[in-house]
Amino acid sequence: MTLNATSKTTAPSTSQTNWNFADVFEAIAEQIPDLPALQHIGQSRTWKEFDANASRIANWLRSLGVAKQEGFAQYLYNSPEYTEAVFAGFKASLSPVNTNYRYVEEELIYLWDNADVVAVMFHGCFVKKIESIKDRLPKIKGWLYVDDSTEPCPSWAINYNELLKDSNIVFEPDVKRSPDDLYLLYTGGTTGMPKGVMWRQDDLFALLNNSSFIKWPPDSNVSHAKDVIKGKGMVHLSASPLMHGTGVFTAFAALLGGGSVVTLNKRSFDPIELLDAIDIFGAQTVAIVGDAFAKPILKALDENPQRWKLDSLFAMLSSGVMWSSQVKEGLLKHKSNMLLADIFSSSEAIGMGASVTTANSKSDTAKFVLGPEAKVIDEDNKEIPKGSGQVGRLALKGRTPIGYYKDEEKTNKTFPLIDGVRYSVPGDYATVDADGTIHLLGRGSVCINTGGEKVFPEEVEEAIKEYPTVLDAVVVGLEDEKFGETVNALVQLRDKDPEDAESIKLSLKNKLAAYKIPKNIVFVESIGRSPSGKVDYANCKKILTKAVIGS
Repeated sequence: MTLNATSKTTAPSTSQTNWNFADVFEAIAEQIPDLPALQHIGQSRTWKEFDANASRIANWLRSLGVAKQEGFAQYLYNSPEYTEAVFAGFKASLSPVNTNYRYVEEELIYLWDNADVVAVMFHGCFVKKIESIKDRLPKIKGWLYVDDSTEPCPSWAINYNELLKDSNIVFEPDVKRSPDDLYLLYTGGTTGMPKGVMWRQDDLFALLNNSSFIKWPPDSNVSHAKDVIKGKGMVHLSASPLMHGTGVFTAFAALLGGGSVVTLNKRSFDPIELLDAIDIFGAQTVAIVGDAFAKPILKALDENPQRWKLDSLFAMLSSGVMWSSQVKEGLLKHKSNMLLADIFSSSEAIGMGASVTTANSKSDTAKFVLGPEAKVIDEDNKEIPKGSGQVGRLALKGRTPIGYYKDEEKTNKTFPLIDGVRYSVPGDYATVDADGTIHLLGRGSVCINTGGEKVFPEEVEEAIKEYPTVLDAVVVGLEDEKFGETVNALVQLRDKDPEDAESIKLSLKNKLAAYKIPKNIVFVESIGRSPSGKVDYANCKKILTKAVIGS
């Protein structure tokens, strides 16, 4: 893996610390070996077992002859194995690569090729999908199968259960770990393909350590483990997918304090399962994805008011999609001493803002307190005065990613140097009040956020326009009670071709993940582009709203 694509355009880190996640997790495992680290219905891992299993995976990775910082993909649902795989990647000085389990074949090929992936750990349910594309992925040297009672282990893969029989639970790295070792977090792209956000482990550790309930002193190191880790840490339930930043970052924060991470069995969100797990495992914090999770939770609580005690729960954390104030108020009626933290962050920026709601302190939907390192800037990268009402882009300095992997152009745009300081400017538009409260307007003004998944219209538009009878297409998001937004399309056909929305949707199934396929397709005589080819997205949204909702 090479950083040449960005090294000339990103400012060097000003960090004076040397944190590496593998070093920290190993020190914690030595300090509290018999306390729980990973918990799941029917199985659990102590810190000693967590460390030993990650060592077994790391030994297998190094046996493949891989090079430092090549990619190791986690193609897994939420499970103990997911977190073990990431830990193993850190141990072996490879870059863990999150893989969206909703991706179709072409998306997987692009992702793993772009990330220079040399090994993949996957659940058995993905065997057939991998078999259809593995011949097109010559860089991948090893496949590690995790049994999930679906497909049997194929001949071309190693069975994870066989690795567990290996008595060698010591990992002796043949390459030196570094605070500059990367965690690659892939996120949706505006040109139809995902982008790999490059997080230095030292920077990511420092940010997550700040949000951990048990903190390592900033100027300390792993030799201070006995002073920091003195017993059982927080029990955290990651209801949101570990393949996304919200899920994995909150899990990391819990583990850094010697805590444990609880994951759910079901592969689609079930609020009953979540509430049961809180009581079974004594979860103290829970990570969700806004109203997409919170509304079903509230409905379950309203319908079963005496079923759950929830005595252990004191904080619910959300990031990635809108969490409305009305739903928060409803949740607090069932658990009045709970803290609801709506965190405004992204794959490219942690700490842009936060909104905290308690029974005694309420907050409005989409309003956040500006983070200490954040500001709102105009198109010339000048700070917008607080209280001016002017719309601008949120910018964050300090501990930020070093860029997008192998994409110098997008790195320069998203991580510019402003007055000699590197900022992260992901494209979120907002206004800022005189007191520092930000009013979030949206990513790039047209990005669609459906159930926590980011969908950029250009990707879907280009896929629709490949259909033979389609001349032009525009994709916009419409508000939805469950998912926040849904994907919808205006389509202009060639000449007088027959309208056939279902055939267009069917043609997209092999090109796009299911959540990107438009829920509604509305046909129009003309998209109405300007002479320069630009689209009036606001007007298109009005047309779709009238056609779909009727107002």
